[in-house]
Amino acid sequence: MYEGKWKIICLENFAELLKALGVNVILRKIIVAVAFKPTGEIKQEDDSFYIKTSTTVRISEINFKIGEEFEEQTADGRRWKSLVKWESENKMVCEQRRLKGEVSWETRELTNDGELILTMTADGVVCTSVYI
Repeated sequence: MYEGKWKIICLENFAELLKALGVNVILRKIIVAVAFKPTGEIKQEDDSFYIKTSTTVRISEINFKIGEEFEEQTADGRRWKSLVKWESENKMVCEQRRLKGEVSWETRELTNDGELILTMTADGVVCTSVYI
């Protein structure tokens, strides 16, 4: 089960991912400066999720149900249509579509060691973060 409070212990390739997503250089620097210490909270009831991510300057919250499209907003204000599906019992995949047709992917996977691995992919760039 994904429910709980999560603390990041590793973040790789984040600035490159933001660049691939088209985030401008000034905003990228600000986001990277505060993103290395985010905390997360996940609440889960069956296939319904609430995810809250907190940094020193911003809190983002999303609510969604597996298999139902929803709208979310990125840290830099871009709006996406997202759809989350189960890939396996411990892994969910989120396809995010921007109105301009750009696509990015996120997966969240629980490991047997109790870690939560978030992998984000856009335009061939892969960013991985590990939470405990």
